[in-house]
Order: sequence, then structure tokens, then C-alpha cells
Amino acid sequence: MERNQMLRQVAVMRQSFFDQGFLDEQFVQLEELQDDANPNFVEEVVTLYYRDSSRQILNIDQALERNPLDFNKLDTYMHQFKGSSTSIGAKKVKAECTQFREYCKAGNGEGCMRTFQQVKKEYAILKRKLEAYFQQVRVQSGPSETACRPRN
Repeated sequence: MERNQMLRQVAVMRQSFFDQGFLDEQFVQLEELQDDANPNFVEEVVTLYYRDSSRQILNIDQALERNPLDFNKLDTYMHQFKGSSTSIGAKKVKAECTQFREYCKAGNGEGCMRTFQQVKKEYAILKRKLEAYFQQVRVQSGPSETACRPRN
């Protein structure tokens, strides 16, 4: 594939995240921190987010299995997860976290359960999309020059 076409494809893929509401301005701010000295900064931050947040999701899952539900603990766990999600600009995930926290404040266990399923769904969709995006970025940023035979 021609380099310009690959660049366009990556740009279109990136823009679709914003158009579809998956990412917000915070992701752009992360990108602005990336430079030649740290060319994979955004991917590294997102990778850390997914590594750390999987533990947070497990904590919420386990807390939702307890009876009676500890809404304060659930809210604390979701507050942490929402903060992590906000740091990478995960807009839809953050919105679902906000809804979950509202159900915690209202003491609505059923609402928490239902919304948590939606949180996990949005989280997984974004993960797949970002993995595909970073894969494209890696392909696109591969060797930009063709090797040539040294002259004698």
C-alpha cells in the first residue's frame, strides 16, 4: 500500500473515534505529548490503561457479586476506573461510569448491574478499535525508505 494512502487510512480511522464518540479531547492532549524522543507514548499509555483497568473491572465484578451490595465501595471502585478512563479520553466508557455512579448513589443494584455490562461492552469495543489503530500506525510508520545497495 502506498505510504500516503496508509497515512490517510490511519487519519480516517483516528477521526472516526471522535466522530463516533469513542474518544474526546483528552486523547488529543496525550498525542500532543508524543514526540520523536517518545514516539510510542500514546500507545504505551493506552496499554498501561488496559493493563491496570482490567484489575479495576475485576474488583467491580467481585463487589457486584456480594450480597448485600456495598454501594460506597462500588462507587469508589468505579470512581477510580472512571478516572483512568478519563485520562486516555475514553468518552463512552466515562459516560457509562458516570451512569453507574448515579445508580450507586440511588442504591439501585439492578441499574448498577445493567450499566456495568454496558461499561464492559464499551471498554471492549474501544480496546479492539485502539488495538487495530495502533497496529495500523505501526505498519504506517515502518521503514519509510527503501534499502539501497551501497555504492562502491
